Amino acid sequence: MRWTKIGKIFDPTEHRLPNNCVQFAQSPQALVFADFVRIYFSTREVDRSNGKYLSHVAFIDVQKDFSRIIRVSERTVIELGKLGCFDEHGIFPMNIVRSESRIYGYTCGWSRRVSVSVETAIGLAISEDDGLTFQRIGDGPVLGASLHEPFLVGDPFVRIQGDLWQMWYIFGTSWERLIPGQPPDRVYKIGYASSRDGIAWQTGEGRQIISDRLKTDESQALPTVIKIGDRWHMYFCYRESSDFRKNPDRGYRLGYAYSDDAKDWTRDDGRAGIDRSLQGWDSEMLCYPHVFACDAQVYMLYNGNEFGRHGFGLAILE
Repeated sequence: MRWTKIGKIFDPTEHRLPNNCVQFAQSPQALVFADFVRIYFSTREVDRSNGKYLSHVAFIDVQKDFSRIIRVSERTVIELGKLGCFDEHGIFPMNIVRSESRIYGYTCGWSRRVSVSVETAIGLAISEDDGLTFQRIGDGPVLGASLHEPFLVGDPFVRIQGDLWQMWYIFGTSWERLIPGQPPDRVYKIGYASSRDGIAWQTGEGRQIISDRLKTDESQALPTVIKIGDRWHMYFCYRESSDFRKNPDRGYRLGYAYSDDAKDWTRDDGRAGIDRSLQGWDSEMLCYPHVFACDAQVYMLYNGNEFGRHGFGLAILE
């Protein structure tokens, strides 16, 4: 795998965002139409009650050669959850899947906790207006904490193969006090689930499908999967679980794995074919990749420094 970087294609600081959101365009996810590409992303609003962030989903429409932005959404595509719901304080990311005439949005909902900072779960919303807005199928998640995956279920990436729905996602393995005197840090890994209807999911019950490259407290996030020929390819991001926000050597970078059945994976980051730039907006961090096909080409959307504060870029597979 070898990628050529096209460069940053969207900077949220240069556009007016809905819901008084400021900066951040995280986890870009593409939906390809006949004559344009819609890219969904999570952006942030400041919660005036406490100064913390709320994550919302917006989108841009771009020409299919990615040279020009056609439209920036005037409103967010889905409301945050009700008081006490799993997605009350944010949605990040939202993976988009088209099936026949319907567009499905698998969300990662965030809610704040007391002893630890956050809990997440996976929800489902459906669009009836070509992806402009989404409505939940219910107030609860379709996949959340369970006996063997007790917290932090999120980052869904869904693909439909015939009558089989497949999901790659993350699940938390622990909260750790890795730095004395600091709040607990979360550790999470990538898992696999399947479904016949996209609603009821059978998980691996805590089975980690991507091996660790760092130590056992390596955190893995946002898998994206594409099949080229007979082989499946996965990109994801990974980092140290502590001291990662301001230390580039411990922050997110991209990992790569391949598989012949989409369930058992061989990790080989040396074949990822993309790395941090020597300078600029993606020189310290690469994170939140999304791989997709468009007009016989394969592209990757991704975020750079500061978790996508300054937008997202694009690369093309050679």
